[in-house]
Amino acid sequence: MASETNSSSLPVSEFLLICFPNFQTWQHWLSLPLGLLFLLAMGANTILLITIRMEASLHEPMYYLLSLLSLLDIVLCLTVIPKVLAIFWFDSKSISFSACFLQMFIMNSFLTMESCTFMVMAYDRYVAICHPLRYPSIITGQFVARAAIFIVARNGLLTMPIPILSSRLRYCTRVIKNCICTNMSVSRLSCEDITFNQLYQFVTGWILLGSDLILIILSYSFILKAVLQIKVEGAIVKALSTCGSHFILILFFSTVLLVLVITNLARKRIPPDVPILLNILHHLIPPALNPIVYGVRTKEIKQGIQKLMIRL
Repeated sequence: MASETNSSSLPVSEFLLICFPNFQTWQHWLSLPLGLLFLLAMGANTILLITIRMEASLHEPMYYLLSLLSLLDIVLCLTVIPKVLAIFWFDSKSISFSACFLQMFIMNSFLTMESCTFMVMAYDRYVAICHPLRYPSIITGQFVARAAIFIVARNGLLTMPIPILSSRLRYCTRVIKNCICTNMSVSRLSCEDITFNQLYQFVTGWILLGSDLILIILSYSFILKAVLQIKVEGAIVKALSTCGSHFILILFFSTVLLVLVITNLARKRIPPDVPILLNILHHLIPPALNPIVYGVRTKEIKQGIQKLMIRL
């Protein structure tokens, strides 16, 4: 790289990630809670996957979908957090051109895959409560396999153009003021017009996440309507408890995502480090929270974990 000023005339081989430009002095202190949350997320999801794999009573479609969610969480964590911690601990700010856009692809595609998984899980709860007699014939292992293929194919194919478009741009500088390679952070470094790049991400994001959210709301509307018609004493509480964990996770996932979107839209009115921190936490807190909420609130999983601990 000849120099920072004339790098636009040369192909960029690597970028520099500058985390929290205004508060670099306290990065070491921030790394401790982030590191602990990372270990919690990896450990909790690994235990959940092993429990579902080892416990025969958990070999059901609902838990297979939960396994898929845990796998997505693990990949997202491994894609983002180790690099962030390497920057904090070892000042390893450089990231290769290909690694940056691979990280961008995984973050975009797996985030929408998680949203789509929540949508399929909402449909699972809808069938279980609104059509309980037909549940075994509708929600089968084959249904889960097809749903998994749909989740990966839809979100992988539609988000793939985002890093491809960004990788084809010419860059004036290689300094990214972020801890991770988000599309907006990287494309802003370009010497070219990025309107189409931004528009594609905006439209794709709203189509994928928006359609999932609408279907989730519809599923829970039908569930609530069916539950309120139940006259048997205690049946309402039992029916709602079966989807309580799922609803909590969707609410948290949507809330964090909404806050992240709002802070990015109001970027000029808030410190630039706030969206960076929220972006990191969005890739860390939900993966740590998901298995814990299901482990605490789901009796079968709690019993499976207890059996696993006894075996160990």
